[in-house]
Amino acid sequence: MFGLSLEMSLILAICLIAACAFEFINGFHDTANAVATVIYTKSMKPSWAVIWSGLWNFIGVYVGGIAVAMGIVKLLSNTVLVDPNVYHSIAMILALIITAIIWNLGTWYFGIPCSSSHTLIGSIFGVGIAYLLLPDAIANPLNWGKVKDVGLSLFISPMVGFGLAIGVMALFKKYVKKDSFFEEDPKRKHPPIGVRATLIGTSTLLSFFHGSNDGQKGVGLVMIILIALIPAKFALDPHKSPAMLSDRAIQMELVISKFDTTGIAIEDKQKCDLLKGKLTHIRTVLGNSTSFDSLKGNANFSVRKDIIAVSEGVDYLLIRNIDQEEIKLSDEDRKTLKKGVHYFKSYIEYSPWWVILMISISLGLGTMIGWKRIVVTVGEKIGKTPLSYAQGASANLVAAATIGLSTGFGLPVSTTHVLSSGVAGTMVAKKGIKNLRMKTVKNILIAWLVTLPVTIVMAGSLFLLLRWLMG
Repeated sequence: MFGLSLEMSLILAICLIAACAFEFINGFHDTANAVATVIYTKSMKPSWAVIWSGLWNFIGVYVGGIAVAMGIVKLLSNTVLVDPNVYHSIAMILALIITAIIWNLGTWYFGIPCSSSHTLIGSIFGVGIAYLLLPDAIANPLNWGKVKDVGLSLFISPMVGFGLAIGVMALFKKYVKKDSFFEEDPKRKHPPIGVRATLIGTSTLLSFFHGSNDGQKGVGLVMIILIALIPAKFALDPHKSPAMLSDRAIQMELVISKFDTTGIAIEDKQKCDLLKGKLTHIRTVLGNSTSFDSLKGNANFSVRKDIIAVSEGVDYLLIRNIDQEEIKLSDEDRKTLKKGVHYFKSYIEYSPWWVILMISISLGLGTMIGWKRIVVTVGEKIGKTPLSYAQGASANLVAAATIGLSTGFGLPVSTTHVLSSGVAGTMVAKKGIKNLRMKTVKNILIAWLVTLPVTIVMAGSLFLLLRWLMG
């Protein structure tokens, strides 16, 4: 497999199967939230609801892009992502996956709507922090800027869901005049056709956007595995041209060479020199290669690191061009650098089609089982009154919009917490804060608060143990 030894092929296969298992569990754990309202309100039979949701989760992963997936990969620094000792990389991967699976299964068993996103990201944080405890500690094992963005996204999104759900319920009350839309415990077998279509439509949107966000986390996890274990094959998109990359490097070098570095700040001069050095190194490594497969050793990963450094350097110079008069760039030069960085990133921000298909299938199949525990919690245990049609539609609509927007910005969010907070918001909108079952809300809040620290400790400890055992 990929030219690896039998031992490494088996290890890779085990890691990929474990990643699929994580996404399968994510399917029946998180996606239960997407079908909770249509099942509970009898808009669809459970068997059809989970199949329908599974299909749209599959579509969401497959067509939803890879911005979130790359956000997951970028959480770890290059030094952590590819360790000279491959067994250290194996220890890292196993610690991530084992922690995520154990925590997800445990919270699912007790019917607690817990986030697979928090679980995976907490595991990544744990491994990164564990690197700081090693004798040869890495200075920056995590990309703290990305960590900050992801942390804020996970923290703020449930609050957004709660607030928006209250607002949507207010709009429904103002503009929807049919009393049947607000029924709490309908005696009829199915809701009216219009209400039913609304609930199915909003649930479909939620399933699609869940796939486009949560499914991408699985894609990101697989790319971490592939880059860590086979950097020579997957550090760069093998279908792209080394010659085109080299040509772009020359164009950017010509722009950088125009800078008059005399009289500018020492830091700015150093940035310019470093940037030119990285661009030159890319051209040198690529040489006259016609494919990335022809490069020796970890040359592909070396180019990947250079691309990241160039992207950061250009961003810095463009900002300084605005803030400082010493660095002068014409509009044409700015466009050349921006286009160059965008093109460079396309070489590292990619995923093979079979990875996306594998995760799509895993998430879709997982959606079709294990949904009942979470559905009951969402439908009956968050509020003291049963979930009405209006509440189900409000929670679905808010969750779909929040997740879709986050996906557009390449930020991971928790479907579980966004939907659960949305349901809580609708309960408050209906009868005030007293309408919440505080015991359930408390359990969800505890899971929300505890998941990150617990998975950080679990993954970090497991990584250190496995690294010690593997030598």
